[in-house]
Amino acid sequence: MFCIFTQLKIRVLATIKLMLWRYDKKKDGTMPIVLRVIKDRKPKYVFTGESILEKHWSYRDNKVKKSHPNSTRLNNLLIKKLSEAHATILELDAKDANHSAKQIQKHVRHRKIAVSFFPIAAERIKNKYEADILSVAKSELAILHNIQEFLDYKKGAPKAKVIAEIKQRRKERMSKARKGEITIYDELAIFNKRISLAFEDIDVAFIKRYKVFCSAYLGHSTRTISNQLIFIRTLFNQVITSGDVDAKFYPFAGDKEKIKITSSNKIGLNAYEIKRIEDLKLETGTSIWHSRNLWLFAFYFAGLRISDALELKWSDFVDWRLYYTMNKNEKPISLQIPKKAIEILKLYEGGKRNKDDYVFPFLKKANPKDPKDIFTKTRNATSLFNKYLKRIAAKCEIEKNLSNHIARHSFGNLAGDRIHPLMLQKLYRHSNLKTTINYQANFIHKEADDALNEVLNY
Repeated sequence: MFCIFTQLKIRVLATIKLMLWRYDKKKDGTMPIVLRVIKDRKPKYVFTGESILEKHWSYRDNKVKKSHPNSTRLNNLLIKKLSEAHATILELDAKDANHSAKQIQKHVRHRKIAVSFFPIAAERIKNKYEADILSVAKSELAILHNIQEFLDYKKGAPKAKVIAEIKQRRKERMSKARKGEITIYDELAIFNKRISLAFEDIDVAFIKRYKVFCSAYLGHSTRTISNQLIFIRTLFNQVITSGDVDAKFYPFAGDKEKIKITSSNKIGLNAYEIKRIEDLKLETGTSIWHSRNLWLFAFYFAGLRISDALELKWSDFVDWRLYYTMNKNEKPISLQIPKKAIEILKLYEGGKRNKDDYVFPFLKKANPKDPKDIFTKTRNATSLFNKYLKRIAAKCEIEKNLSNHIARHSFGNLAGDRIHPLMLQKLYRHSNLKTTINYQANFIHKEADDALNEVLNY
């Protein structure tokens, strides 16, 4: 443990002291100096905004050594911050001795000591994970790794080398996670200790550099980058609302950074291509056979999301109707079972053990009472599913990218402008009609085609 410098005790209720945070070394080799608050044996940390090399820190006295060129100025500044934090505890103690370490931390922050980004983000991800919102937790954890890579990469290093090293670290993380050598809690613990990035540091210039890094080194699309900026913006809104960060540091206000949500062309299969998939001869019971059946089943229900289709149970079908709740927006839906979907269900009736059994075999070995196990096996099944869809496309001589989501695009392509938007909204399970109209606009081309021909066919 660290040595004791000036340590102040308040009625034996709370202690606060200065420490060098060795877990979060910056690229220049310096380490942050923090204030540690302990109340009821629970520690909380506040970033002071100052960093030094470890050789300039005295663990015996918990202060900057005289060997540092600005030791006097830094020690005076640190003592001031320590005194301000001490005063905050005294104020709280005078009002109520039952305040927590977290409350002390919050009030100390209000004295304009910088708030660290990673611990706030890690807490949010932990809450999502424990609430079994696993897809969100996993994707947001990936964003933290991306930001960490951005902070740590050496700008002078060859680009190819940097990219290769990033891919290798990601590969090693995923391998350890699959083997159970690390958990999401292990990864979040590391980010909890990384406190050198303050919200105030994430300004417009920071974001612009990060966007370039994501594009050049991570190969991210504009939409993927925007999703990461939305995550950063969400955390800013959280800490500004709580009063931990001043609104003047908000980088997305007014004419500052604008998050652009772009949309790509959505291309679905035509009726002839779908017929080729339906007529494709495959060996019964093989993985590719199951994959074809699952994709068609999703298509027959207006592009049912594959994650939802994988989790369908026999109990979801009542009186020739499908009743289920979407994983994405928890919206309930009831649809009549199309005749072609009934034909697929008949193929699996023989494997039905009880009404709570999964219809399709991909999750047969999953523990239905363990959301994390279902999430992991669904993710693995989706990866396998997409692999076989590529083989199906090749066998059917379909050049379009046959993926799980193209089932919805294909339904939209066939629907065109023949179905009223309100009905499509119900079929697509969209919460907002505007979303449906914007989505279906990808597949309505007649007016534009007629206008073009009107001009050219002179």
